[in-house]
Amino acid sequence: MNTLNANEIIDHAKLKGIHWRVILLSALIIIFDGYDLVIYGVALPKLMHEWQIDPMTAGFLGSLALFGMMFGAIIFGSLSDKLEKYGFSRKKLIAVCIIIFSGCTVLCGFSSSPNEFGFYRFLAGLGLGGVMPNVITLMTEYAPKRLRSTLVSLMFSGYAVGGMCSALLGMWLVPVYGWKIMFLLGGLPLILLPIIWKLLPESIDYLVRQQKNEQALKILKQIDPNIQTNLDTRVHLHQENQQSSQSPLKDLFSESRGITTLLFWASVFMALVLVYALGNWLPKLMIEAGYDLSTSLVFLFALNIGGMLGAIFGGFFADKFSLPKVLLILFVSGAISLFLLSYSLPTMLLYLCVAIAGAASIGGQILLLAYMSQYYAPNIRATGLGMALGVGRLGAILGPILCGWLLSLNLPVQYNFIALAIPCMIAVFSVTAIYLRNKRIAKETCIDSKIAY
Repeated sequence: MNTLNANEIIDHAKLKGIHWRVILLSALIIIFDGYDLVIYGVALPKLMHEWQIDPMTAGFLGSLALFGMMFGAIIFGSLSDKLEKYGFSRKKLIAVCIIIFSGCTVLCGFSSSPNEFGFYRFLAGLGLGGVMPNVITLMTEYAPKRLRSTLVSLMFSGYAVGGMCSALLGMWLVPVYGWKIMFLLGGLPLILLPIIWKLLPESIDYLVRQQKNEQALKILKQIDPNIQTNLDTRVHLHQENQQSSQSPLKDLFSESRGITTLLFWASVFMALVLVYALGNWLPKLMIEAGYDLSTSLVFLFALNIGGMLGAIFGGFFADKFSLPKVLLILFVSGAISLFLLSYSLPTMLLYLCVAIAGAASIGGQILLLAYMSQYYAPNIRATGLGMALGVGRLGAILGPILCGWLLSLNLPVQYNFIALAIPCMIAVFSVTAIYLRNKRIAKETCIDSKIAY
């Protein structure tokens, strides 16, 4: 009987049409996650004025979606690894999450009170949080090993693209049509869902573990047209990936993974404090510093440009050199840039510092997810990513509340930027600890791991 190892074929494949299809469709989904990151910050000044809400209430409303994202990441991330043995695939979970987050974002646009708005933001957050670990896992499954960090980061750069689209549309639409139009546009994924469903391939690991041999072979032929098959050809996976994990959450802490898992959680927590504090409050902070609304939204655009470039080039250099070392450079640069924002600088230098802060926050978070997606075994990958994002969402919740609290104290605006440099430095210490621990374990077990180094 002829056998094919799907993981081996994918690891050594050249980029084909199916790879670009997964990248583009996954990026499209992530774009709307990034759009949602910035949409509240764009709407916030008008929202506060229309409903006469104070900064603390505004910070709480901004955090409701993040509470939803926390539960969504934990629930849907774990479910994808558990439910596949019952025939519920990762692709189906992605579709369910799209329906939830897109539909509820539209309902936000029809809200007439802060309570109603907050309820729909929480439900939208469930879908947004759930879609992310599953999309990253699917992208990692299809990415050739030599390009894994680059392709995951390229796909995830859609996060920053979504943020930029939200900022640009906000500059154009909000002054004319008000804040609600931004949420109504969030229904676009519902319209595109049939196309996404038709073109997005199923998880290859899921197909093999469910013994759907014919479908798996069809996908592998698209990845490598030169493979030889016959009626007796059977597809299998690497030994550690062949069976679904019986207890994915428990496995995150087995085989010396426990401390590294906790350090990943701490790193993602700090990165998301930064991402959501800046994403939600940067326009307001720059207005407090003396800029008008349109100029403040340009700073938001610079933040997301930096995030996109940080993710793409960070992923490229991570595949060429070392992923953890690239992460350390990004976080250190971000801390320095945020500290410099506390000073009065020329406008162009301010834009540069904001862009570097975006590379450290948005780009750093994306590279952290790429790091974890390669660290965890495929049969616990979505659980590992979902749990880290779930815990990290606590940081995303804290970020807007922290900025709202600092603004309510009426302190000089410089103190806000100095405070935001602290999470960057804590992330530096966490990634350093992961790097040193994995390096030691790799040496002790005689593994030459590029991820560790």
